[in-house]
Amino acid sequence: MRLKKWTYSRRYNIKAIFDKFPHSNVIFRTINQFYFVYIVNWSEKDPVVTRADLEQMEQLLNEEMGTAFFYHQRKSQIRKTERMEEKPSEKSNDYR
Repeated sequence: MRLKKWTYSRRYNIKAIFDKFPHSNVIFRTINQFYFVYIVNWSEKDPVVTRADLEQMEQLLNEEMGTAFFYHQRKSQIRKTERMEEKPSEKSNDYR
């Protein structure tokens, strides 16, 4: 997926269009020092937007705006990374 076009809109929002969803406008807002998807004005002409698509959109826009560092340092990303690094607990052989 690629970011085709973006513009500033009202109240510090950014409106973006992505090549995978050319008929749907994606509205971003700032939180702390990075941008996140606020709403997708989805068009039936485009495929359904998945959670993975939303994350990729956020990554692409934050890279474009120079806020990727702050995006990758957000709490949810840090927790996600910590969970992935945890070793699975050994199962007990206790059959009560």
